[in-house]
Amino acid sequence: MPPTNNLWHLQQRGQPIHTSSDQSKYIAPAETTPHKATILGFPSRCSTFPSLYTRTCNEIIDLAATIAHFEPVRLHVRPEDQAHAQSLLEKRMASAPASEKARISLIPVATNHVWVRDTGPVYVRGAEDNKRYAIDFRFCEWGNKIDELLYNSSADKAAALEIEAETEDWPILEERARKENTEFASRVLEIENASNPEDPVTRIQSKVRLEGGGIEMDGEGTFMAAESSVLVSSRNEGLSREEIEDELRRLLGVKKFIWIPGREGLDITDCHIDAEARFVRPGVVVVCKPHPSCEQVYWDIYNEARAVLDNATDAQNRKLEVHDIEEPDPALVKGDVPGEENAPAASYVNFYFVNGGLVIPSFGDPEPDRKAFELLQKLVPEREIRQVAVNALPRTGGVLHCTTQQVL
Repeated sequence: MPPTNNLWHLQQRGQPIHTSSDQSKYIAPAETTPHKATILGFPSRCSTFPSLYTRTCNEIIDLAATIAHFEPVRLHVRPEDQAHAQSLLEKRMASAPASEKARISLIPVATNHVWVRDTGPVYVRGAEDNKRYAIDFRFCEWGNKIDELLYNSSADKAAALEIEAETEDWPILEERARKENTEFASRVLEIENASNPEDPVTRIQSKVRLEGGGIEMDGEGTFMAAESSVLVSSRNEGLSREEIEDELRRLLGVKKFIWIPGREGLDITDCHIDAEARFVRPGVVVVCKPHPSCEQVYWDIYNEARAVLDNATDAQNRKLEVHDIEEPDPALVKGDVPGEENAPAASYVNFYFVNGGLVIPSFGDPEPDRKAFELLQKLVPEREIRQVAVNALPRTGGVLHCTTQQVL
């Protein structure tokens, strides 16, 4: 689909920054809040290309090992893939301390996408009772994009399969698998409650459909998102902006909405905020700045986001402090598999906070990799920063934040 927004169209519509009274029933803590664990998902063969499968598996295992330095990891794996995941994990953790090995648990469950930020539950707290709750946003393949090249039997995937050896039985993401994706959040919570009945979490089903990667919270009531991935009929047909905002106030404790335009149809996510702008702490935001070689549309999105954020205050009435982090050269990330992302998701702001640390991607472009590390270390000097090298993940649409979900 072509992009549907025009440059600076935000000037032709209402103010993108909305303040509300306190109508919350639940509160979304900041990602920097201490975690009980991190959720990850092991790749299913039906949601990647044969030639990227091994690298994707290794990158997820490497991420699990890195996070285990800081906190427990719950790696959800299809039952038929358990032995493979265990073998890779043992190899990766061979020289790791016993304490870190013990922090990684393999959990058998029907899962396909590695993008558990989007398919998994979003943990919150009760506004009055402070008990544990989790929002099920009813994942719908990013607005029912069941014809995307990567995940089905399109011509491009067929071409990829033809050039691979012994891939005649390589599966596609058919209806059963898509149903598993929608049910993943509820299954995660069922398994957690069965394993930890002394500290249960209550599932809350949202009437708004969105993905966890499409929303960003500072823990103090400030919310950021792209209109193009939330306020769209593909997710929320029949719901007005006001109805969506009311539901998000209730579920997440939002006191102030900051909307950037984004671009519907530019990528499978319709421009998730976690690839564009993130809070490093309340009042401080980092923004993904395109590489000079990027197409104009990415510069349009960046300029529009800066126009909003440079003039925004948060829920506590602080003017935002905004920092750019420039992307690596996409030519150093891009591969040659038919049907993979035309523009790899090489965003440094797609990082993930862990207990006492921050895990950030590296893409193999030495100077931007170094500059991203240095800026983030300056912004969060109290945290240990570790980089995880990725290539297959950005070529299929996401980075580290997309593949993680904190358990609170």
